[in-house]
Amino acid sequence: MFVVSPAIFVGFLVAIFIAGVRILAEYERGVVFRFGRYHGVREAGLRWIIPGVDRMERISLREIVMDVPAQEVITRDNVSVKVNAVLYFRVLHPEKAVIQVENYLYGTSQLSQTTLRSVCGQAELDELLAERESINRKLQEIIDLQTEPWGVKVRAVEVKQIDLPQEMQRAMAKQAEAEREKRAKIIHAEGESQAAAKLAEASSILSAEPSALQLRFLQTLSEIATENNSTIVFPIPIDTIKPFFDTAVRSTKEDR
Repeated sequence: MFVVSPAIFVGFLVAIFIAGVRILAEYERGVVFRFGRYHGVREAGLRWIIPGVDRMERISLREIVMDVPAQEVITRDNVSVKVNAVLYFRVLHPEKAVIQVENYLYGTSQLSQTTLRSVCGQAELDELLAERESINRKLQEIIDLQTEPWGVKVRAVEVKQIDLPQEMQRAMAKQAEAEREKRAKIIHAEGESQAAAKLAEASSILSAEPSALQLRFLQTLSEIATENNSTIVFPIPIDTIKPFFDTAVRSTKEDR
């Protein structure tokens, strides 16, 4: 009869115990399967499973930042662009992430790529460039709804970069330049209109008050005198010499 020594038996038990020891970090959970059937989720810390009977899948609960590769997209107004994005998500239910999908990381990546092409293809180029918040929100809602059965929560999706064709970039640059020129011309025209209105108002005031015109004339002379000019042209108002001119005309008529 074969007799097992106590030392061998104790060593065997210790080996089995060591083989079944698992250590889970604070951010990890262990999904345990016993004889292939779901048996529960183990929390963080020192855990033990039955070697050869139980199998544990480690799932991280930390938020994952995934880069969505650039996708070729044809917008609703038939412009071909390349769009890439970044995805922020985490696992809320580890058992679903293991049981409901073969690889939740790969599945989420593929789902985000197809959704990015679909959503961006339904928008026009101007909407895609100007309304990113709306596009991001729509992407997040669609992806989160489809990953919910996997126990995955999508917190945010951000469109990172939109690459335009060279000819489209040149066309947009010309459009922006034309828009700036139009604004400049409108502002210049408005300034000219306001200046003309003010000049007309000043002209009406000066024409109504001859003394105001004389004061303006004297003010102009004062401004000229402040300049370091070698020669000053001093215009004489016609009203000043008009009496002499009238006297000369009368004298000429009397001589005739």
